[in-house]
Amino acid sequence: MSHFKQYLPLCWFAENPLDLPASISFFKQNLFFYFGLELFTQINMIDAHEALLEVTIETSLTLLFVAIVLFLNKSFHAYIPIATAVLFTENIVAVFGLPTMIWLTMTEHELSYLTMFLLVIWDFALMAYIFQKCLGINLLAGWIVSIIYFFSTYGAAYSITFFILG
Repeated sequence: MSHFKQYLPLCWFAENPLDLPASISFFKQNLFFYFGLELFTQINMIDAHEALLEVTIETSLTLLFVAIVLFLNKSFHAYIPIATAVLFTENIVAVFGLPTMIWLTMTEHELSYLTMFLLVIWDFALMAYIFQKCLGINLLAGWIVSIIYFFSTYGAAYSITFFILG
């Protein structure tokens, strides 16, 4: 629980991800939670086999993207806290996003669309903040890396799955 409390301020842009502790067990917990939550979400939208493939690819691409970015920045030593920060913040947004998606699909209320839009912006902002801090870049560059991250993980996972399964 202490790691949770240390990583939570990151969701409010109040913590530098480089100052967070490197914990393999907390990383694994976030990884499994991320995978499970994404799989639960996808299984409720598409075929179970397709969902499993897409979430496996998406999770792998997420970890690979962080590794490549840190390797190119010559800061791979920070992989565990940064990968944990990415997974943790994605998990926090997803915890709010899941009920919002249910609300959106059941009611199609305008407020549900607005809430989902704000959650997506929050997710992009968190990724921009994490990449800005860990790469030592400005805010605009952080947003650009965040957008590249989104297309390199979620977009690529969808595309690869579509290509494999036709």
